[in-house]
Amino acid sequence: MREKSVGLVVLWMAGALLCFSSTAVAVRALARTLSLFELLALRTTGGLAILLVAAALHPPFRSQFGPGSLPLQLVRNVIHFAGQYAWSYGLTVLPLATVFALEFTAPVFLAILAVPLLGERLTASRIGAVALGLAGILLILRPGQEAVGPGAFVVLGAALSFAAVAVGTKRLTRLVPTFTILLWMNAIQLPMNLLGSAPDFASRIEPGQWPAALVLVAGGLCSHLCLTQAYRNGDATVVMPLDFLRIPLIALVGWRFYSEALDPLVFAGAALIVGGIAWNLAAEARRSVPSTL
Repeated sequence: MREKSVGLVVLWMAGALLCFSSTAVAVRALARTLSLFELLALRTTGGLAILLVAAALHPPFRSQFGPGSLPLQLVRNVIHFAGQYAWSYGLTVLPLATVFALEFTAPVFLAILAVPLLGERLTASRIGAVALGLAGILLILRPGQEAVGPGAFVVLGAALSFAAVAVGTKRLTRLVPTFTILLWMNAIQLPMNLLGSAPDFASRIEPGQWPAALVLVAGGLCSHLCLTQAYRNGDATVVMPLDFLRIPLIALVGWRFYSEALDPLVFAGAALIVGGIAWNLAAEARRSVPSTL
């Protein structure tokens, strides 16, 4: 890998996995009270407020307010808005593990896009990680069963959008700081979310739902912080396969909190996924060690 260390990528992605999974649980908890637009408006409003407070307390952040590559910021966030809406919808109609598994068709799209748009190489280990990941996903989904329906196709659309967003994020990390990316992500998407929200939506949140609301805001912001930093420290085709680990994690969450069945094939598929990740990480680590000859 050309950039920094594999270890940093793994650490940032571990944070992203935890935050994305927490956000999914929060969406489930709030979906009976708020619409999808209102859920996303709550997340972006809270995220923007946190970033502005951080800028007030840490003056160097104020120099990072400039949009920098505004056309790319706009395109990336319009696509990301559509993907987030589709993903959130999927969480309300499909089992959590199914949503996350379908979402991970994104590396296929990313592998196609990253070569011409980012100039990245498709090495044998990267292709292998994607192939084993997809084999694991097919084992989890078992095409022909209930997962293949309208909700599944919506989530597949989200996966395509996330692959395009990953390319945009990687390009932006070469141009602007992480704070700038996060600030404009929330600032651009907030008006789009508010258009579909009732003016008083926050007042409908029940007292017992406020912990979930706080998790939604913090998890939504921190997940993108961790993911952006992972892209800053590694190639997109290395970062995305690591995200496959969300599948077994969210399967356990669905079992523990929503009584969703623990399917042994989910874990068999996860074993293929983890095997591909381990292979790719080992190969990337070898490539990152300078030759002593």
